[in-house]
Amino acid sequence: MGAADEIDPNSSLYAWLAYDLRFYRNKHGLTGTQVGKIIGCVRSHVANLEAGRARLDMQQARLLDEAWNTGGHFERLLKFARMGHDPDWFQQYSEYELRAGIGKIYQGHVVPVPLQTEDYARAFLKVGRVPDLERAVESRMARQEALLNRHDPPLLVVLLDEAVLDRPVGGAAVMREQLHRLLELSEIPHIIIRIIPRSTGAHVGLDGPFQIMTLDSREIAYIGAFRGGRLVQDPSEVRELAVDFELIGAKALSEDASRVLIEKLMEGYS
Repeated sequence: MGAADEIDPNSSLYAWLAYDLRFYRNKHGLTGTQVGKIIGCVRSHVANLEAGRARLDMQQARLLDEAWNTGGHFERLLKFARMGHDPDWFQQYSEYELRAGIGKIYQGHVVPVPLQTEDYARAFLKVGRVPDLERAVESRMARQEALLNRHDPPLLVVLLDEAVLDRPVGGAAVMREQLHRLLELSEIPHIIIRIIPRSTGAHVGLDGPFQIMTLDSREIAYIGAFRGGRLVQDPSEVRELAVDFELIGAKALSEDASRVLIEKLMEGYS
């Protein structure tokens, strides 16, 4: 039994897509190679699509609908899959994060995972009652290591609210170390850290954290939440988030002024 045989179409909309791709292929008596010619890919990629290891893009969904006269079935299903919660969101997100050439991160509540110290991560995960705390911390540090120390590290542009810096997660000593870490990272050419001062007041980012990842051929976004997140793959929604990022950035201090503010706040944790 192959991976495609184990797909449960009731488990998620993406699983339904994978299941229906195989169902319609068999219904029309086509091979994976023939379906590949319809959507512009090789047979092995069709196999990955049917097994749920890869996902259709909107153009491929449209081509299938046209070829099989489905009335827009695949395109509509993909649209709603992208809008909904994906149970496999973290695995997909992690893969995109490691492949991205540019990462744009806005966070208004906590230091983003790629910039966290081990003690900060432990303090944050502890209050969330994360099971197997030490394993979760190790996982975060491994993820950070893989991202920041890969052979072609991404350009990271990080916007943080001042509230992130003056919230004493883990206590004064932990926060002082964390702010020192931010200063160190801000000196790396491919890491840009800018702070939105509290005096700014209301801005569009107060709705919640998000991240935009630029891959070779497209941009994908992630809207964060503590107990789950949502990947955004619809181009129009990603563009809206990109505009939001620019609007937030317009309120942020320069890199140099941000370092000065971080140093000032770090003194308060002495």
